[in-house]
Amino acid sequence: MTQSITLKLSKEIINTMKKNYHHVLVKTPPYAIFSAKLPGVTITAYESGKVLFQGIKSEQEAAAWGHKNTSPNKVSTKQSTTDSSTLPSDFAEWSVIGSDEVGNGSYLGPVVVCATYVTKEQIPLLKELGVKDSKMLTDTTIRQIAKELKLFLPYQELTVTPDKYNHIQPDYNVNRMKVALHNQVIYLLSQKIKPEVPQAILIDQFTTEKNYLNYLKREKNPVTELLYFKTKGEQYHLAVAAASIICRSAFLDALDQASRELGFTVPSGAGVKSDQAAAKILKRGGMDLLNKYAKLHFANTEKAKKIAYR
Repeated sequence: MTQSITLKLSKEIINTMKKNYHHVLVKTPPYAIFSAKLPGVTITAYESGKVLFQGIKSEQEAAAWGHKNTSPNKVSTKQSTTDSSTLPSDFAEWSVIGSDEVGNGSYLGPVVVCATYVTKEQIPLLKELGVKDSKMLTDTTIRQIAKELKLFLPYQELTVTPDKYNHIQPDYNVNRMKVALHNQVIYLLSQKIKPEVPQAILIDQFTTEKNYLNYLKREKNPVTELLYFKTKGEQYHLAVAAASIICRSAFLDALDQASRELGFTVPSGAGVKSDQAAAKILKRGGMDLLNKYAKLHFANTEKAKKIAYR
């Protein structure tokens, strides 16, 4: 019998889910916001706020969004999110560690996670440098700003190459992996700036606070104090925006390096261009070579095989 689990989630969390499942989206049914298909589970989010998980791995995938291990078909209305009212009115002027990641939704290239520490005294300088949401900046500008930030801003960066990602992915769902990486950069940066302690730690939110803290229990050096969670965290503090810029710069550098190695442009994202690039890689070196450049569990892998071997 196919298991099904329904959660009632906020629109904010559903939008975060859609972003996380970008690479496996399928045709959206009527009255739905999105539908995604993973091995063993199909996820459909409806305009009503209900999210349906169907398949033998529904329990496991729903757990990533706050579902407790109870009997199938039970509707859970509990959720744990942090809204703007939980942030002090002057939060943008605090001395804060902020973290963000880039590359999770891109089929080719690594996942890069970064944390930066921005003191209240440095905020005017960051504004002068043009620090803001990296999505609003050109790649050239991102690289220029990242280079400047690294000269004076305390930061910690971690890069998970595709082959490393493929090695650990079977044991880590997307949110558990992100928790491990965000926690690690925050912990290492906290050690760097000692004895100074930030007023807060702001994480660009990718899952519920409750779920983040549950996964955090599995980590060797869990950072549990001073944590705040906000989607689009770069809008609430420049520390997250700076982290996003440094992440994006490193991600772009990795794509450039891959392009030099392969002799053709390696694109970001998970669209048709990525399928075509992966097909070229398959023709050249098969799955062994593709493992070095792509996140193999994405649906793009099967699409690339059809292109390469038709």
